[in-house]
Amino acid sequence: MIYTELHQRPETIARIAVEEDVDVVALSVLSGAHRTLFPRAQEFLGAEGVCDVLVTGGGIIPEEGAAELGRLGISRLFGPGTPTSEAVEYVRAWYRENREASPT
Repeated sequence: MIYTELHQRPETIARIAVEEDVDVVALSVLSGAHRTLFPRAQEFLGAEGVCDVLVTGGGIIPEEGAAELGRLGISRLFGPGTPTSEAVEYVRAWYRENREASPT
């Protein structure tokens, strides 16, 4: 796991993800900027040729915002009160299905 500290720009997150060869990028958004941050991070990842990582996260994201992000290819998002174990199991299941089943 790599923690980038608070308030990182999407291009910084994408650069670090590429440099560290990550499988999952998870963002936490409490500011209401989810409609900007998630798509921009995904855009920068794509510009770096990284299209096969799980982009997920959580925070205070209204249902309609989560649906919009889902249509853009952002994976499941976790709202306030979600047990950490639920998010962890989701990522583990994705990893088993996408990395263990078909290693790169």
